[in-house]
Amino acid sequence: MDDFRLKVFYSVSKNQSFTKAAAELFITQPAVTKHIKLLEESLGVRLFERKGNFIVLTTAGEVLFRYATEIFRLYQEAIFELGTLKKQYQGSLRLGASTTIGQYLISPILASFHEKFPQIELTLLNGNSEFIENAVLSKNIDLGIVEGKKHHNSLKYTEFMDDELVAVVHTKSKFAKQASISLDDLPNIPLVLRERGSGTLEVIESALKEKGLKLSSLSIVMHLGSTESIKSFLEHSQAMSFMSIRAIQKELKREEFRVISIQDFEILRTFSFVNLHGQQDNLSSIFMQFANRHYN
Repeated sequence: MDDFRLKVFYSVSKNQSFTKAAAELFITQPAVTKHIKLLEESLGVRLFERKGNFIVLTTAGEVLFRYATEIFRLYQEAIFELGTLKKQYQGSLRLGASTTIGQYLISPILASFHEKFPQIELTLLNGNSEFIENAVLSKNIDLGIVEGKKHHNSLKYTEFMDDELVAVVHTKSKFAKQASISLDDLPNIPLVLRERGSGTLEVIESALKEKGLKLSSLSIVMHLGSTESIKSFLEHSQAMSFMSIRAIQKELKREEFRVISIQDFEILRTFSFVNLHGQQDNLSSIFMQFANRHYN
């Protein structure tokens, strides 16, 4: 079996698309089709079938995809081990980071990591915590960094660093005049929060629940998909939000935002590395160790 044909099959399976596989591999779509056909002929089985506008793996295709995933994982480990013999680290590492981490924390780590290990190819996928966990489960990435609670028994969560969510308003807001508020005041203040599936929203909801408050009892005017969109919204609104203290350092220095203290209430959370149980490769381990040294 030609190794490249297996790579083409893996790309088509992962992307569920001949077109996307062609783009990823820098070949034409007819070439992808030809490689898949030749692979099917050599194996004597059909690997894909069409359902409407979609392609899905056959039972044989699912078996081959499972083994192909393991083959490419082992290949990366082999490249790594050979690199260590030459005191070189090579290979590729597919990372994923939830929105807050991706926007405000990981870039300095990636830059420093690349400087130290230039032969390791890094790719980064961004999305909310639920999206990143699903990407790890589907093996689309090797290692994720998420916020919030543990959701899947199939995933291993390793604590990375602590964070605090604070109540924030724009300095133009009428609420900026208040040094602090009580929890009883909170239902009367318009709030803009992150979307469902966000680790940030989950942590906020859990902290409020411990104080006997439900999200449904609050005056939520909008859910938005990123911290940056919330920042922009606050700039033109009287509303308040809860955001990572790490995400608003520039705005606080420029005196654009103000943190409002809430009496007897704080929201603490932990950022965690996440990977499949029993499948943490050497490159993931190196990245985790490097990131921990960078921030801790």
